[in-house]
Amino acid sequence: MAALHVAREAIRDAGWTAEDLKDAALVVGTSRGNAAGWLGPWPGRRPFRLMAASNTIHSEPASAISIEFQITGPNHVLASGCSAGLDAIGIAMMLVRCGAAPRALAVAVDLPLVSLLLDNYAASGILAESMHSDPYRPGTTGFVPAEGAAAMAIDCNSGNHARLSHYGCNSDACDPVGIPKDGGRTPELFKSLADSARRPVAVCPHATGTAVQAAADPAALERVFPEARPSLHLLKPFLGHTIGASGMLESVLLARFLRDGHLPPNLSGMYAPSAFVLPEHVIDVTGPIAKLSHGMGGHNAVLILTPPCMKS
Repeated sequence: MAALHVAREAIRDAGWTAEDLKDAALVVGTSRGNAAGWLGPWPGRRPFRLMAASNTIHSEPASAISIEFQITGPNHVLASGCSAGLDAIGIAMMLVRCGAAPRALAVAVDLPLVSLLLDNYAASGILAESMHSDPYRPGTTGFVPAEGAAAMAIDCNSGNHARLSHYGCNSDACDPVGIPKDGGRTPELFKSLADSARRPVAVCPHATGTAVQAAADPAALERVFPEARPSLHLLKPFLGHTIGASGMLESVLLARFLRDGHLPPNLSGMYAPSAFVLPEHVIDVTGPIAKLSHGMGGHNAVLILTPPCMKS
């Protein structure tokens, strides 16, 4: 299982022991849990009748992880669509900060490459017409679907790792599929950062490639940054859109770049919204970066990651 694999890697990287894991919190983000497994069964995937019921519920990935690693602290599963992975980091981060757990493991997984799910996306008119993703180019109409999983170990001892300095979320409550073309309430997520050291100098937007996202992202960012524009770093052209796993997968990649004092490049030749820059080479990081995610139904989330050399 992908979720178990990335959880094991995050635990190993953090150096957590069995004793550390005992009281840890576990937060899993996913749009559909194990839906792919029972809508389009894969050969050899838990071919036991005993698992038939558990494989059909959203909480099964969290159950499997907690059993495998004997994590007996708070346990939550979030299914906030394409924001689920970012929300999982945020909730895990808050559980640690409020003292509900000494540390937390955040995991995200989504496996949407199943005929029925892809047909549903196609029927909604939000799948890309080609495998080339250029999210802000005029005429873009959809995203390139992908599967993915990621995990992040969170505690108060960040060491030489990027710091999670802020998380926020709100909702637009406007449309079951998209978000407001003017960016809706997304700019409000940045209000508390306006005069703080956490104000981002770079942004990794949701940037799926759908028509509404192509309009909404630049509109929201223009309202947040009317003058000094941040650099934009688009990761879905490299990864595809991993739905509920995307926010965490992209955050893990950003954290790894920040660990080396860098920001990731964009694919060459990408279309940049007016007055914004999409660097085509790795650049040095000079401040925090914001990761944005948006879920169907108008759910917005932001995570601010700060380089290890900076105070959060």
